[in-house]
Amino acid sequence: MSVENNPIEELDVRVLVPIKRHEKLVKLFGELPAGQSFIFINDHDPIPLYYEFKSIYGDVVGWEYLNRGGREWKVKVTRTEDSQAREMKDIATLLDLRNADKKEWKQIVFHRYGMMETDTTMELISREDPVEIKEIFKTKFGGQHIWSYKKEVPDEYVVHIKKVVKSGLGDDGFSVVNEMDIRPYPPTERHEMFYKAFADIKPGEAFEFINDHDPKPLYYQMEAESKEPFRWEYLEKGPEVWKVRVVKVKE
Repeated sequence: MSVENNPIEELDVRVLVPIKRHEKLVKLFGELPAGQSFIFINDHDPIPLYYEFKSIYGDVVGWEYLNRGGREWKVKVTRTEDSQAREMKDIATLLDLRNADKKEWKQIVFHRYGMMETDTTMELISREDPVEIKEIFKTKFGGQHIWSYKKEVPDEYVVHIKKVVKSGLGDDGFSVVNEMDIRPYPPTERHEMFYKAFADIKPGEAFEFINDHDPKPLYYQMEAESKEPFRWEYLEKGPEVWKVRVVKVKE
């Protein structure tokens, strides 16, 4: 079904920190009349946001990539019908994985978890017990979260994950081999600089970087995906300057 739309403006959310991007776009979709659209530009594939929209507002989300890859991911989002938003009582976000490709579960869950504030809760819904996700939380974030099943019946598992501890890990016996200030660079270049710096150091070495906001989502992304152990230590914690030391740990 084709949908007639009024002329729409493009929103470049790359200038915002990740959690503010989510908050702005979720609110914007909630206020969007049926049949209308908005376009936004991001510095990486925002597919986790697509599933968050659908989880909260139902199967009323038109999602069209106008540009993919590089530093500019451009997406046209259309609200195809009116719908009632799901109740968000006592939770910060809701991710219904029942219509998501299982291969994307980790990206969806840990991308969003990385932006959550301490003492807030994520609700997951799936048709099967998300044991792989649970095991990653247990292995990577032990002592930093509370995992609780709210419902366990055939074809419907409801899990609450509460973030309870911020990370700040120290280490000794390392050498700092690189220091960089990534604030002057756009977000996509900051990520590239970070991952290159980590790839370039050897076990027992570290690098330090300065950012203009808490890079906690990057920490959680690294925890979920990195095959090499590392430590993350805050040297300064805002409000304007955030300095972090990243140590590649010896096996």
